[in-house]
Amino acid sequence: MRSNVVFSAKNISKYFGHGKKIVCAVDDISFDIADGEIVSIVGGSGCGKSVLAKIMLGLYSPDRGTFLYKGKPIVDTRDHWNEVQSVFQDPFGCFNQFFSIRTQLKDAFGILKNKPSKQEIEQRVDEALLAVNVKPADIEGKYPFELSGGQMQRMLLARIFALKPKVLIADEPTSMVDACVRANILDYLMKLKESLGMTIVFVTHDIGLAYYVSDRIFIMHESKIVEAGKPEDVTQHPKSEHTIRLLEDIPDINREWIKK
Repeated sequence: MRSNVVFSAKNISKYFGHGKKIVCAVDDISFDIADGEIVSIVGGSGCGKSVLAKIMLGLYSPDRGTFLYKGKPIVDTRDHWNEVQSVFQDPFGCFNQFFSIRTQLKDAFGILKNKPSKQEIEQRVDEALLAVNVKPADIEGKYPFELSGGQMQRMLLARIFALKPKVLIADEPTSMVDACVRANILDYLMKLKESLGMTIVFVTHDIGLAYYVSDRIFIMHESKIVEAGKPEDVTQHPKSEHTIRLLEDIPDINREWIKK
């Protein structure tokens, strides 16, 4: 295995249920993701992309096959989360409504093996807030329910800036916000990529978005990766019927951008 491989999946499958009601969420999937890559997993609802993301996070283990992080199985999720963090589509579900935002941003450092000093934590939280264009004073004493969805997405990204993980799993991070905020969030993700040198796995239903941010695209359909490749190849020379259907869902003006 190459030394720069972050995630390696070999014939992994994941099942839920029992007997006649068993459902295959991930079906015999294999891939490698290299250090520093941005890979988008694209597919419709129920295709298995979020289950695959949770396998990468260590929340699920595959029932068949081998899944490795930097050449080793994920054994201790706490250790894994020192290097691999996530941003989900519902930011309010990621914060406790009964504690202030700043308190929770500081508490996030508890996951780290080498926890910084209190002074360094305060400094890193301030720097992280400024990185997502939020003045620390503006959220002082604020609780999650006092902020909008777009503002809370920024808080999730601020947590990532503060913790500085090596890998980010971004599961539909822009689905709950309007177009303007969506563009800002994507800018922040690219800023994270550049400033921290992270590997990013983007989970989305939007192949147009994936085209603009990715080094490679994986197309998922009915629990399988049905197509994979560079954005230009996947969008301009699609081989899978499902990829073609995803492209047909993009407004005409966006398809013209892709052709250019």
